[in-house]
Amino acid sequence: MHTVDEAAPAALGELALQTLAMPKDTNANGDIFGGWLVSQMDLAAGIASRKVAGGRAATVAIQNITFLKPVSVGATVSCYTVIVKTGRTSIHIGVEVWMSSWDTGQIPNKVAEGLFVFVAIDDEGNPRPLSK
Repeated sequence: MHTVDEAAPAALGELALQTLAMPKDTNANGDIFGGWLVSQMDLAAGIASRKVAGGRAATVAIQNITFLKPVSVGATVSCYTVIVKTGRTSIHIGVEVWMSSWDTGQIPNKVAEGLFVFVAIDDEGNPRPLSK
């Protein structure tokens, strides 16, 4: 069993989503398709945005995404979120994606990071102020 090393890198933020990378989500090289990973990141940021917005929020921008390492089939994929900034209606959310797999001895590795922007919306889909 692997014991946590205090010097090992750790994810920033709160665990928002965790899932398993499946064979159906692979690209032509056999690694997990980047679009699938972006989708998981957007879902995680969406979960975080609802907490801050106090209700509905919509993705309005993905300011950047960096893919650091390929994700292998069977890996546990964990998305962590941190609120970077809030405005009157907007929420900027940093997302880190970490994977652990038998290939890495279950040691977590950061595989992607990005910045997502959400806007709180009302029932008609119009921007609304963030809840206090």
